Amino acid sequence: MCRHLGWLGEPTTVAALVLDPPQGLLVQSYAPRRQKNGLMNADGWGAGFFDGATPRRWRSAAPLWGDVSFASVAPALRSHCVVAAVRSATIGMPIEPSASAPFSDGHWLLSHNGVVDRAVLPPSAAAESTVDSALLAALIFDRGLDALGDTVAEVGGADPNARLNVLAANGSRLLATTWGDTLSVLRRPDGVAVASEPYDDDPAWQEVPDRHLVAVEAGEITLTALRGHR
Repeated sequence: MCRHLGWLGEPTTVAALVLDPPQGLLVQSYAPRRQKNGLMNADGWGAGFFDGATPRRWRSAAPLWGDVSFASVAPALRSHCVVAAVRSATIGMPIEPSASAPFSDGHWLLSHNGVVDRAVLPPSAAAESTVDSALLAALIFDRGLDALGDTVAEVGGADPNARLNVLAANGSRLLATTWGDTLSVLRRPDGVAVASEPYDDDPAWQEVPDRHLVAVEAGEITLTALRGHR
């Protein structure tokens, strides 16, 4: 499993979202509070943000807590849209920077928390890595993010053991699914945060039910039950 976070709103620093919160991704890399599978996320990390309409990424195969270079630069990185993640690699999957989310097609940033049998995913030359999350990302990019809910439901139907919490953003939209793991949403005065688990104890965090699609756009939050919801 992994942990991820998305932000859409007023520009803020990557550090303010990832490193500074008392239970942010930095802490979740070694002491997650709500993770259902695995005890820590030490197999890499990634931080993506939008520079205007262009997605930028910084990814590593090392634990987030040990990257002093990122800690020194993150306070200077500001964006209105951020997708970041820490990784717990599925057994047998390679640990390499290209296996760490967020993945990108040049327009979207995408993270996957979970696991899926690669046998149910089509091979793709566009996949950034051989790991299941990269193949899933390639499939989602190929089908288009407007079909995210249907794609997740289809893959979940093909692999009943799959966990398919996906988070994606393109600078103006933030989309997420729950399928087998936790997700929470926080509406702040300056924007909306979507995260695998709350990064602080603000009582305004709202837990998203399993097998739902979350869409954030123009400050509005919409929840839709996914096909196959039970």
